[in-house]
Amino acid sequence: MHYIKLGNSGLDVSPIAIGAMTYGEPDRGHPVWSLAEEQSRPLIRHALEAGINFFDTANMYSLGSSEEILGRALKDYADRDDVVITTKIRHTMRPGPNGRGLSRKAIMTEIDHSLRRLGTDHVDVYMIHRLDNATPLEETLEALHDVVKAGKARYLGASSMRAFEFSKALHLQKANNWARFITMQDHYNLLAREEEREMLPLCADEGVGTMVWSPLARGRLARPWKTETDRSVSDPFAGMLYTELTADSDRAIIDTVGEIAEARGVTRAQIALAWLHHHPVVAAPLVGASTTSQIDDAVASLDIRLTDDEISRLERPYTPRHDLQGISDEAELERIKARIPGFGLSV
Repeated sequence: MHYIKLGNSGLDVSPIAIGAMTYGEPDRGHPVWSLAEEQSRPLIRHALEAGINFFDTANMYSLGSSEEILGRALKDYADRDDVVITTKIRHTMRPGPNGRGLSRKAIMTEIDHSLRRLGTDHVDVYMIHRLDNATPLEETLEALHDVVKAGKARYLGASSMRAFEFSKALHLQKANNWARFITMQDHYNLLAREEEREMLPLCADEGVGTMVWSPLARGRLARPWKTETDRSVSDPFAGMLYTELTADSDRAIIDTVGEIAEARGVTRAQIALAWLHHHPVVAAPLVGASTTSQIDDAVASLDIRLTDDEISRLERPYTPRHDLQGISDEAELERIKARIPGFGLSV
């Protein structure tokens, strides 16, 4: 394993990150596909043995169970100083006032809860999971700065918003001498390339490294067209991300991934991840591995160098899609969805 700097920071990370949403007690999260602690621990250990030092979770994943499982496993299998832990805040953790969002109160409360569950005195990157339009951005950014200055987080990150919103946040951080976001966690893969328009160029210009969620398009890029899994048939969120509106181009891309994988004698996942690695602004895809072979595929993808012709074949069929992941206002999201014909049909 080789290590890279995350954006313009001095933080060394593996170019593969483990997305820990998969790890969480099923009765507290996703009963069909989340893995209990006894199933999760061998996977976390396997990732560490492969040289992966980058682990991402969130307070909302299985209502804190993911943080608990990840924290105990890393304590048992790794030196805390060698691993990079990120966690996120924004979504609902409990009913009633102040149980969600990015107010100063919520941030100061939730960072302490996350540290307790993770069993550590700091996280390496503390991230906002989405924007909170009910809280002034300045309040959020100053509170995050204070979390860093208190030693509870080493760096800050953000996830899925519009490029102009991220640019505004970076400007406010610089103008007020607040701790700056060093990473953006966004939705990007061969079937969803809308971030190439504005967000990825912005991150490249600002020295922000990206962490990619759903790098395999909820597994679609790792299997033949229309192949279903237990997770795919029980994942309503996928219907928002991948609709019938782009089914023809999606199928062409997925088929091409399969052709290139077969010609090279590797898996589809390795090809789809290798395509991400050739983009300099992509620091690490987030791999939600539920088997050791998926971790091995992710690591093996680092050794694949796609040719210009292969990249062209993979990218040529792409059809622009409606990407709604940067929209944090629920009412606005519903209005936009209502204007999209056929929205919500799952691929």
